[in-house]
Amino acid sequence: MTRRILVTGGFGVLGRAVSGAFTSRGGRVARVDFARSAPDANPGGVDIGGVDLTDMAATLAALDQVLDAFGGLDVLVNIAGGFVWQTLADGGPETWSKMFAMNALTAVTMTRAALPTLSTTPGAAIINIGAGSAVQAGAGMGAYAASKSAVHKLTESLAAELAGDDCTVNAVLPSIIDTPTNRADMPDADFSQWVRPEAIADVIMFLASPAARAVTGALIPVGRGG
Repeated sequence: MTRRILVTGGFGVLGRAVSGAFTSRGGRVARVDFARSAPDANPGGVDIGGVDLTDMAATLAALDQVLDAFGGLDVLVNIAGGFVWQTLADGGPETWSKMFAMNALTAVTMTRAALPTLSTTPGAAIINIGAGSAVQAGAGMGAYAASKSAVHKLTESLAAELAGDDCTVNAVLPSIIDTPTNRADMPDADFSQWVRPEAIADVIMFLASPAARAVTGALIPVGRGG
């Protein structure tokens, strides 16, 4: 049976790697993103751009398009988010609100929208993107780490809420991801120590597979180069 997957933040570097991994294994992928258009093709899938995932009505409308196209949903991967490095002295509540909206509310809104479908779908899976830096926040990382910590707690609490259903809920906690943007921002770093998007996608593929059917509520660090 062909699995049906929805990836938020699907037009980004990690979103495209995850979507490609599912597609290469026969899945049909819907990529939903705030950006207006995708930078590449999505064979057999659906691309929906310009979606504000903090807006429940817009999120529900996007989800309805996916369900109409696929006839259901088996896997939700919440990748949509953002990053700001800013000390508290240089920033304030606006940055914290922005990070919470981009990283936590996007996951909450899409998960809530998809919950009626996923909670009644056999073998369903929800996978969130947390952050290794949310476990121990460094200088300038407070707002980002707090928002990702909220994703961690969403993962744990929802796993407990769905304990009686055939739907797992887990999160991966990457270290620095090897992307062109991160390389440009940190040109003197040792890129070999960063985790590649494809390695993160492999972990997500496992968590979405029947082999991980007994794993739920887990926060899994993903920090090797890969």
